[in-house]
Amino acid sequence: MRVAVLFPGQGSQYAGMADPWSNHEAGAAVLSELSEAWGRDVVELCRDSSALATTELVQPALFACDLAAFRVLKAEGARFDAAAGHSLGEFVALVAAGVLGPVDAFRIVLTRGAAMQEASDATPSGMTAIIGLSPEDAAEVCRVAGRGDVLEVANENAPKQIVLSGSIAAVERAEEAARSNGAKAIRLKVAGAFHSPLMRPALDPLRDALSRATFHRPVMALAPNVSGRVTREASALRDLLSRHIVSPVRWERSMRALAQAGIDTFVEAGPGDVLSKLVRRAVPGVTAVAVGSPEAAAEFASSSPALSKESA
Repeated sequence: MRVAVLFPGQGSQYAGMADPWSNHEAGAAVLSELSEAWGRDVVELCRDSSALATTELVQPALFACDLAAFRVLKAEGARFDAAAGHSLGEFVALVAAGVLGPVDAFRIVLTRGAAMQEASDATPSGMTAIIGLSPEDAAEVCRVAGRGDVLEVANENAPKQIVLSGSIAAVERAEEAARSNGAKAIRLKVAGAFHSPLMRPALDPLRDALSRATFHRPVMALAPNVSGRVTREASALRDLLSRHIVSPVRWERSMRALAQAGIDTFVEAGPGDVLSKLVRRAVPGVTAVAVGSPEAAAEFASSSPALSKESA
């Protein structure tokens, strides 16, 4: 068995998502450390649904919960060969792989969330999930519906599940075009057009924060969103992150690359089960489970005795 740990990003949050992890010693330690670094109580903030609706607050809150889930899994005896995170979750994957320290990564996420919120406030924009179109058909929808406005493929999540990102007018036209082609279009509850050129105003603050962080060689394989390829090299990771918020999340490619590298079990650590469902669609035949509580973490760890000796 070779295992990858996956970390969800924005959209998986729910009110009270920190509570399960605060009841475990390892999870509580993470939440306390990051609360001190932030100057606000993460557990209390995670109980406030209105706070979780804002980009600048939900991103650090999700980071804290994802990392708490990972630390609980580790404390229960789970070991991992690889890590990946969807959008915001990639920063947790970098901590899990030893590339960034938890507080360094958390401070970058604080900057990232605030900068992305500001960029979103500057331009009416959004994202929509298109279900039922091939990548080629989705690209054609972008071309036709763009009409001079920003409209880009933001997430390649799974076969025939693609997220488009752009100005509100272009997103609305894309939804109409997708439905006329027999596909579903679901507007996402996000502040703006993430992973599109409309996030360019957020690049300078993010790059400045990245420049102050120390990057280390990963102790396990990573599958970055921007490249969609497996790597153990630290040298390119800072550059990939500097382009992260204006580049598409190549999630399906990343999961296929991990499977081709020998990963046969995927464990989603944190709130929700979106990523484990996407993995099962992208890579049929692998094991994909969601761990949303310390009890589930203990159950997974106890049922996985034959982990690779190379696991971190």
